[in-house]
Amino acid sequence: MAVVREFTLPDLGEGLTEATIVQWLVEVGEVVAVDQPVVEVETAKAMVEVPCPYGGVVTARYGDEGAEVPVGTPLVTVAVGAAPDDLAEPAPTTGAGSGAANGTATAPEAPAADAAENGSGNVLVGYGTSAAAARRRRIRPADGARPEAGGPQPPTGAETATPAEEAGADRPARAADADSRTVAVISPLVRRMARENDLDLREVTGTGPDGLILRTDVESALRARRERAPQPATAAATAEGTAGATTMAAPGAAAGVAPIPGEERIPLRGMLGAAAEKFSRSRREIPEATCWVDADATELLAARRAMNVPGAPKVSLLALLARITTAALARFPQLNATVDTRTQEIVRLPAVHLGFAAQTDRGLVVPVVRDAQARTVEDLSAEMARLTETARAGGLSLAELTHGTFTLNNYGVFGVDGSTPIINHPEAAMLGVGRITAKPWVHEGELAVRQVVQLSLTFDHRVCDGGTAGGFLRFVADCVERPALLLRGL
Repeated sequence: MAVVREFTLPDLGEGLTEATIVQWLVEVGEVVAVDQPVVEVETAKAMVEVPCPYGGVVTARYGDEGAEVPVGTPLVTVAVGAAPDDLAEPAPTTGAGSGAANGTATAPEAPAADAAENGSGNVLVGYGTSAAAARRRRIRPADGARPEAGGPQPPTGAETATPAEEAGADRPARAADADSRTVAVISPLVRRMARENDLDLREVTGTGPDGLILRTDVESALRARRERAPQPATAAATAEGTAGATTMAAPGAAAGVAPIPGEERIPLRGMLGAAAEKFSRSRREIPEATCWVDADATELLAARRAMNVPGAPKVSLLALLARITTAALARFPQLNATVDTRTQEIVRLPAVHLGFAAQTDRGLVVPVVRDAQARTVEDLSAEMARLTETARAGGLSLAELTHGTFTLNNYGVFGVDGSTPIINHPEAAMLGVGRITAKPWVHEGELAVRQVVQLSLTFDHRVCDGGTAGGFLRFVADCVERPALLLRGL
């Protein structure tokens, strides 16, 4: 007999709490195999195809394409051990229709097949397909509505009390504990939204798993508060004597702020929201400082031309700068570090995982070259080219976007000379490289036209002082001007 298994959005790693449904890869009633991808989602860092650990017939999908789904929310339900024909039989009770049409299936609680109980053994970042916890029986909805039309619906069992009974029984306890209970919020974006709108989260009822407060809960609470608040009558209504007419705020407008005609509102979600939160956190937590210097890059460009001989793999300028950076970090390891604010300790890291900024159609991303200190210039060039191409195709994995220890930012590609970038939290420093352009320069005692670049170092003043930062940047500039200096460290 078929057993309905519920597959929830797993923790995709790096503390992500939600994802956006980009595309459904299966339909209700479709047969899926164990570990077959069922949905493509966009997290704050990458696009991910999520495989389902159960094999069987899809009986329900939760959420429309474009919807934001919190971790732990149901994605699909799968009837394990069922064939499509099993779900097409008419229901023996009310006229709710078939399970396939409703997007749900009814089955008694029973042990699943071996594949469902033992899991597939494959692992996606943050979760494994091991044995699933037992679920209560699902009751076929009488109205025949599909769950995905109204968002996630928690399963109900025969032993579950009605909402009215639960509310009546729980109301005294909630009232007594309202001031002391812990607010169930994971997302810092939700907390910030509530703080900016003076909303007490203790008064918000969470609709997520275990009462977790979601962004939609806060938005609903703000919308309800606006509706309860008295609104001024419009000028036209006042002139006509209709004092009851009120102005309506535009959807998504902040409380008390009138919408501007023609304005465009862009939700801070996905990669855009994650970047905004990371920039803000970096500014809040890191006491940063910046130093910069001009350098003559004429010899570096000549060295690159000498390396790029016909028939040999091409070496990029960024790869040469990356090799100079790893050599500088070997001399000044204080900058390859992070600050553990929980223990109040500076943590110096043994390996250089070098991030570099890459512009894509989906925004700015920072792919990470693992163990950059152990790579040759040729190897760095090949890996950076691969990561850049993958980033522009939207195919970078979480492992290729996380756990960097230092960032190289080549903003010269935008045609600018200098910048004071925001440190990529929780790293301790970022090296910036401006455009290389012809400028007058004193070379060997004479004025000449040379290829000059501006270098900047933004660093966390907690991990080092200005002497260390200046020494690092001066070493980088010396290697740019005289690349042969790198030979001393080989």
